[in-house]
Order: sequence, then C-alpha cells, then structure tokens
Amino acid sequence: QVQLAESGGGLVQVGGSLRLSCAASGHTLTNFAVGWFRQAPGKEREFVAGISWSGSIKEYADSVKGRFVVSRDNAENTAYLRMNNLGPEDTAVYYCAARDYKDYSDRSNPGTYDSWGQGTQVTVSS
Repeated sequence: QVQLAESGGGLVQVGGSLRLSCAASGHTLTNFAVGWFRQAPGKEREFVAGISWSGSIKEYADSVKGRFVVSRDNAENTAYLRMNNLGPEDTAVYYCAARDYKDYSDRSNPGTYDSWGQGTQVTVSS
C-alpha cells in the first residue's frame, strides 16, 4: 500500500481559498488514482473529487463543481485539491485516498480505495 499524508488545512473565512496537498510515499503515485473525500461532524464521509493516474480524468461532486480543482504532479508524488469560494458547508476533515490505477469502478465510492491519509481539518468561519 502507498502511504498518504494530507496537509494544507486550516481556518479560513467565507469566500476564501485553500490548497490541500496529498503526499505519497512507499510507492510511486503514478500507479494510483486519487480521490478526495470529506467528513463533517455527525455526517458520513462523502466524495469530493477524484483524478485518474494520468490526470486526464477528473470528477467532482455537484456541491463543489466550479469551486474546487483537483490536480496531481506525479513527478512530485503529490496530489492537490484547490478549494475556492469556501463556505461554512465545506467545513470538514478532508481525506485523500488512493486505489489501483486499473480500477475503473465508481470513483466516488470510498470502499474502492485501499489507502487513506490521516485527514486534515478545514474550518470555514462566517
């Protein structure tokens, strides 16, 4: 399994932006598709965005389309989630996850991912 570590979370005001990073170790990230998920208190973990191993396929939850951008730099073994125009509803712990690049099943299903980071807190204040 690849090891993942998120960073970049923090406290931001409504309308602000953050960029989360997901650094991989133990294996080259090129072998993995990456997903971003979030979990707010009292809620289930939900899909935010996903990106294929090459970066050619990107998917977003409806709630973040037009505001969030997922990307990756395989040379740096890192994936990113750029979050713009943040609102209180975006407050959650954000996780990155990885699965085999050959897995073409539903990218939004957290059960299809084998490796998870520890999460990073994002808090949006009004």
